Amino acid sequence: MENKPKILIVDDEPNIIMSLEYLLRRKNYEVFIARNGSEALESIQKDLPQLILLDIMMPDVDGYQICEFVKTTPEYKEMKVIFLSAKSKKSDIEKGLALGADLYLLKPFSNKDLLQNINNVLKT
Repeated sequence: MENKPKILIVDDEPNIIMSLEYLLRRKNYEVFIARNGSEALESIQKDLPQLILLDIMMPDVDGYQICEFVKTTPEYKEMKVIFLSAKSKKSDIEKGLALGADLYLLKPFSNKDLLQNINNVLKT
């Protein structure tokens, strides 16, 4: 039996978490949830996801800090990071990519585009 890719969803918006979790479980991914940055850091270390879908604006630790942690920690740096954010300024996007994110997608996004991007990022 093939291992399901592990994906961590990090967002403080319950509706986004619910819809992404449903979508990804239907596509046979193993899904973990973090509702804030602290939970995300715990899950990264405990669950070892292959991919992190990461919001930026959260109440405690922001997505930029999480991405930086992942990409500068040797045992996690191979994890893929896709930012899912409403922050659409060019400087926000450039900062996310400079920190090592594999992709930066703007909210709102289509499920079809998201799934295609997840497949592409997991193949690299």
